[in-house]
Amino acid sequence: MISRITNQSLLATSQQNMQAARAGLAELQNQASSQKQITKPSDDPNGSAESMRIRSEQRALAQYGINVSDGLGWLTIADTALSDATSTLQKVRDLVVQGGNGALGPQQREALALQLDELKPELMRAANANYAGRPVFAGNTDAGVAFQPDGSYTGVVGSTVERRIGATTTMRVDVDGSAVFGTGATSAFALIDQIAADLRSGAPVTTHLDTIDDKLASVIGAQSSVGARYAQLEHTKELSMEQAGFLEAQRADIEDVDLGSIILELKTQELAYQTALSVTARSLQPTLMSFLA
Repeated sequence: MISRITNQSLLATSQQNMQAARAGLAELQNQASSQKQITKPSDDPNGSAESMRIRSEQRALAQYGINVSDGLGWLTIADTALSDATSTLQKVRDLVVQGGNGALGPQQREALALQLDELKPELMRAANANYAGRPVFAGNTDAGVAFQPDGSYTGVVGSTVERRIGATTTMRVDVDGSAVFGTGATSAFALIDQIAADLRSGAPVTTHLDTIDDKLASVIGAQSSVGARYAQLEHTKELSMEQAGFLEAQRADIEDVDLGSIILELKTQELAYQTALSVTARSLQPTLMSFLA
């Protein structure tokens, strides 16, 4: 039996087709305006899950980047302070060599001692260098300085300041001031005081040269370590920038639309919708039979 196709059934079918076309057109318009393929999880469940994973990695990478920058700041200050300390200790050594001249009189020895008195605060300033209000040579101390005026060390032995620069990687960004400058009676500060006292008393001072050389070696060794860690952080920073670009490309591939393609598709869909409207209007023109049906 042949089914009768009425205007009402034709109208219903046409409405369904146009609604589907209009829905497709609205989706394309939304993508074109937002420039996003995914506006809600139901648009692409798998893509949404992958996008969330990528964004989580991006947030973690951004935090690692902040930590790396902070670490570079710590190490920059430490490197500068160690350079200053090296220069100061070299001046101390030069004065000791001059003081070893047996022909020097009391006034000349006193002049050398006064210069040493001025070098001690310079060395103390270098040893108390700080970054963001925290001493770089005292670990996790809350004292505000690594060394007190008497040369006593305020840092907590064995404590370190570290920054997480990767999912499984941390980097130490401070320097053990007690190992570099010594503490108390064995500190570089006490050594300068002793040399100045020996100059004033007329005692020989060249016996301190080996100790000064040991202090210089400690400072230079610490600076080498700081330089190596700085280079590693710089390398990590470069790798992080590459990883950030890779993750952003992945995210864009999943979330973002190709604007040129979507505009072309939108124009095509608009033309198809307009054509459907025109055809439906022509096919559903009222006739006498429409009123007799």
